[in-house]
Amino acid sequence: MNAPSLSARLLAADDRRLWLGMAGCAIAFLVVVPMLNLAMPPDSALHMPNYMVTLLGKYLCYATLALAMDLVWGYCGVLSLGHGAFFALGGYAMGMFMMRSIGARGVYGNADLPDFMVFLNWKELPWYWMGFDHFWFAALMALAVPGALAFVFGWLAFRSRITGVYLSIITQAMTYALMLAFFRNEMGFGGNNGLTDFKDILGFPLAEPSTKLGLYMLSALVLGLAFLVARFVVTSKLGRIMMAVRDAESRVRFLGYSPTWVKLFGFTLSAMLAGLAGALYVPQVGIINPSEFSPANSIEIAIWVAVGGRGTLVGAVLGAFAVNGAKTWLTGAAPELWLFLLGALFIAVTLGLPKGLLGLWGQIRRKEKAHA
Repeated sequence: MNAPSLSARLLAADDRRLWLGMAGCAIAFLVVVPMLNLAMPPDSALHMPNYMVTLLGKYLCYATLALAMDLVWGYCGVLSLGHGAFFALGGYAMGMFMMRSIGARGVYGNADLPDFMVFLNWKELPWYWMGFDHFWFAALMALAVPGALAFVFGWLAFRSRITGVYLSIITQAMTYALMLAFFRNEMGFGGNNGLTDFKDILGFPLAEPSTKLGLYMLSALVLGLAFLVARFVVTSKLGRIMMAVRDAESRVRFLGYSPTWVKLFGFTLSAMLAGLAGALYVPQVGIINPSEFSPANSIEIAIWVAVGGRGTLVGAVLGAFAVNGAKTWLTGAAPELWLFLLGALFIAVTLGLPKGLLGLWGQIRRKEKAHA
């Protein structure tokens, strides 16, 4: 019986490192963080305050969003600058459920209409708000609405063979159009103020630290599951075809495969993951408004992936944490410089680190092995 080839041994070693890394992250996020928050006394240097748990929960949602972007950009070669729209739509779906859950506890005491509709003299609930008094329906819509939009938009774009910068521009135009639409009071989504003043989710008060911790842990679990789904896809035969489309689309078409359907699958799955991230994000921040559709947000998502390492999945997660951690610190230390630093970071990574932080780490390891 032949011994395993060198490439097979290397792949097995990479798999072991990946699973060990995932196990370490699971312990850190699901065991260590809750222990530091609950078990350590507030005056201890090791205590993790409640606001930090919420902040980490936001980062976990951003990491899931970055994973979604990497799936379509890193593996399909489709640079979408409209993924902020899918994230926002998922957030609005969950926000609508929480608005319906307020009932008569709102400012105007109207059990049938959200406060902003009462203020704007709406007489009845719009048809597209029906069903959002059920959690299962809202969760389904958080996946189905972004997925349906991505499917229709992608089918029209990919069948017309729109690629490269032109595709990036029209995805950016899509999210900008949605932002303008959601700003209108007539749309029935709260206009400029959006949806806010949520009370609870499934009966758990959002102001309670235990609810915040539960949402954080759910976000960590969803990130892990999203990573496993994305990895299953990219390591399958379909994933290899996706990478072939990314690298040589015309050759893939010549071999008899349909790049349209391959890219459409990646784009739709990516949008659904982005919607899921948005649905988890909104209960933790307590608001969703049209600013989430801003094209700048979608560009920032691409920066996370580029900084971490495009086409690696792990790099997307790393980039989301690294960039948002830096943003949190810099917006407090030097808020007027943050946007300039973000732009400089993107340029530096594009020119000097085309494979991102994960690629840099790989270069360092190879040099160490060469000198050993």
